[in-house]
Amino acid sequence: MKIRNIFLSILVLFATTSVLNAAKTMRVTLQLPIKHSLGQNWLEFKKLVEKGTNGEVKVVIFPSAQLYKDKQVPGAVGGGAVEAGSALMLRFTGSVPAVDVVSLPFFFKDEAALRASVRNGSHVRTILDKAILKETGAKVLWWQAYSHNVYLNNGKPIRVPSDLKGKKVRTYGKILGWTVEQAGGYPTIMSGSKQFLAYQQHAVDVGMTGLSAVKSRKLYEVMHNVTLSYDSVIEFVAIINNKFFNSLSPKNQKVILDAATIVEKHLRDKVYSGEEKLAKELESKINVVRLTPQERAQWQSIAKPVTDRFIKAVGPMAKKVIAAAKADAAGK
Repeated sequence: MKIRNIFLSILVLFATTSVLNAAKTMRVTLQLPIKHSLGQNWLEFKKLVEKGTNGEVKVVIFPSAQLYKDKQVPGAVGGGAVEAGSALMLRFTGSVPAVDVVSLPFFFKDEAALRASVRNGSHVRTILDKAILKETGAKVLWWQAYSHNVYLNNGKPIRVPSDLKGKKVRTYGKILGWTVEQAGGYPTIMSGSKQFLAYQQHAVDVGMTGLSAVKSRKLYEVMHNVTLSYDSVIEFVAIINNKFFNSLSPKNQKVILDAATIVEKHLRDKVYSGEEKLAKELESKINVVRLTPQERAQWQSIAKPVTDRFIKAVGPMAKKVIAAAKADAAGK
């Protein structure tokens, strides 16, 4: 009887080990809390993947930068230290400078043009996703909409470019800094987590961020005005280590790609349909400034010099991406 029990125990242990070995674990590093829209986006992806693969692929999410900070994510995922993660698109400018195209002021004339350019399979995505994979070893699964850019300040609200003249402005990317310079201001690149203290201590005069960050980081406690300039877009990318992806069965690869397509659309729909609702919600906490058509035209007037500078700095790849975006917007 003892021998039989030992034999059964060995069989159970062997079977359990086999199941564990058969399952692939995809660890996801996320800079933001799980309650954030990007965290909820990954949770939806996790449910779809685990159900679609019958548990053969397990997705484990590590939010709030438990594993890596945002700037470390491209290297960590591309190098295989972690299987997947989210990173601000601009974190790839070192290896693929052309990704900064999303920061060009008023590059996307409207939401329809934006959606056409960032959808899976678009000319823009084909160029940039391929370049990111080649340069970093990270495969782009989907683009994660974050929000449009807005300006924050105290005192007289920011309404036109000249309102930035002589002001220190917090930015989060090089092209955004060029926009500030074109308006006569002085850009200071700063991580999102440092904003509150910087505004509180008056280290900068003006801030640039996404509307959702105004709420989540409680920036309304240290800034009195938020200007809905919506002059550029903030995009994150969900990436996966390419070697890990290729180690999966074709069936499970398809499940992952299909899930990515679904959650990408859900997030973008949610983010852009919810911005006006969020703006109204914040009206009780901060002065929300909406630009007139005439004021917006003044911001658009400084866009071309920034775009020309981008083309000169990045070269042929910049021209290629810009042409691709125009083709996407035209439906070609």
